[in-house]
Amino acid sequence: MEKKITKVITYGTFDLFHEGHYRLLQRAKALGDYLIVGVTTETYDKARGKLCVVDSLLTRIENVKKTGFVDEIVVEEIQGQKFNDIKKYDIDIFTVGSDWTGSFDYLKDYCEVVYLERTKNISSTMLREQKQHIQRIGIIGAGRIAGRFMKEARLVSGVSMQGVYNPHTESAEKFADKWEIDAYSDMENFFAAVDVVYIASPHETHYGYIKAALGHGKHVICEKPMVLQKAQAEELFGDAKERGLVLLEGIKTAYCPGFTKLLGIACSGMIGSIRNVEACFTKLEDPKARELTDPIYGGSFTELGSYCILPILKLFGKDYERLQFDTIRGENGLDLFTKVSLRYPAGIATATCGLGVKSEGRLLIAGTKGYIVAEAPWWKTTYFEVHYEDPERVDKYSEGFLGDGLRYEISDFLSMLRGGSDNVFKLTRGESAALAGIMEEFLKAEGRLF
Repeated sequence: MEKKITKVITYGTFDLFHEGHYRLLQRAKALGDYLIVGVTTETYDKARGKLCVVDSLLTRIENVKKTGFVDEIVVEEIQGQKFNDIKKYDIDIFTVGSDWTGSFDYLKDYCEVVYLERTKNISSTMLREQKQHIQRIGIIGAGRIAGRFMKEARLVSGVSMQGVYNPHTESAEKFADKWEIDAYSDMENFFAAVDVVYIASPHETHYGYIKAALGHGKHVICEKPMVLQKAQAEELFGDAKERGLVLLEGIKTAYCPGFTKLLGIACSGMIGSIRNVEACFTKLEDPKARELTDPIYGGSFTELGSYCILPILKLFGKDYERLQFDTIRGENGLDLFTKVSLRYPAGIATATCGLGVKSEGRLLIAGTKGYIVAEAPWWKTTYFEVHYEDPERVDKYSEGFLGDGLRYEISDFLSMLRGGSDNVFKLTRGESAALAGIMEEFLKAEGRLF
C-alpha cells in the first residue's frame, strides 16, 4: 500500500527575507513530505494591521522559492482563507512561529497544529547580503505597556525585538522568557546589542535613560510623558539632532490615522475658525497602583494629561496666554481629578483627566460654523461627527484603529529612520517640549517640583 504523503502548510509575509524566515521554512519542510507556503498580499497585510511591508509580493514569493524547501506557493488574500486552504489541499499539519502560540488552535479540529520556536535576535546574514536592515529594538522597562509594545511590534515589518533591560533582574528575566527575547542586567551590553531603545519605565527615569541611549548612538522612542521639564526636553531633542538620531515621544494618539483625519477636518475650515477645544479622558484606577501612590510623579495629570493636551497644542499651538489648574485630591495628596484651562489670543481650551473620578470622555472642537465631536475613546479615534447650525446636517467619518495603536507610532518611527520627514508633523519637537513645560508647571503648582 502506497504511503500517504504528509502535507504541511504555513503562512507569512516574508518581508525583508532573513535567516529567521529561512529557518522556519526549513523546519516546516522537515515536518512532512510536501510543503505549501501561503504568502500574503499587500492589501491583506494592511487589513490585518501589518504595517511597513517593504518588498513587493513578487519579490517575497521569489525569496521563498529560492530557499528550495517549498513545493507549492499560494497567495493569501482574505480572512478565513487558512481554513479553506487546509480543506482544499488536504493538509495534515499547519505550522507557524511560536510567537503566534494559541492563535490558531481553532484549526486543530481539521489538522495538526505545530508552533515552531522562533529564531531569536535575527538580524542577519541574508539581510546584509541584500543590503537591507532590520532595526533591533531593546526595551527598558518590563511592565504592562512594554508587553503591549511587544505585541504591536511584531506587526510592523523591519523591526526585531532584541532584548529587555530592567535594573530589577528578575523582572527582566521573567519578561524575556515570556516574549522569547534576551534579558540584560548590564546597560553597556544592552546598548551594544540594539539599534533602537524603547523606554517604558517610570516617568522620573525617562530623562536619564534617554540621555544614556543617545550617548550610545541609539535612536529612542519614549513613552509619554517623555520628560517633566521643558528644559530637559529641549536639551534631549538638541542632543538627538546634533548626533543625527531620532527621538520620538510615544503618544500613540498622535500617530493614529483617525486622529490625523480629525485634525485635517478641523483645520480645513469646515467648522470655521476654531474657538474652543475640550478634551476629557478618565478611568478608574486601582488605588494601590503606582499611578495613585507615587507621591511625586503619580496622579491623574501626569498619567493622562498628555492625551488631553495633545489636541489643544495641535489646534491652538504652544503660545497660550494663561494656564490654570484645578484639582480634586485624594487622602495622600495626589490628584484624583484635574482640569487644566488654557487661554489663547483667539480661543479657550480645557483638558480634563481623572483616575479616581469618572466622567464622560470626549473630544469637542467648536468653531464659528460648526463643531466636531468624538466620543470616548477618542484617543483611539475611529469615529467622529461634524455638526452644523442645521441640526439635520451631520457629516460622519470613520477610520480603522488596530490593536493598541502602538504599531502606528512604530511605523512612523521607522519612516523617520529611513529619512521620511512627512510624519514629523504628527508630534513636533516643539509640541513635546511645550507639553513637558505644562507638566512642569503642574508639578510646581502641586508643590512636587521646585
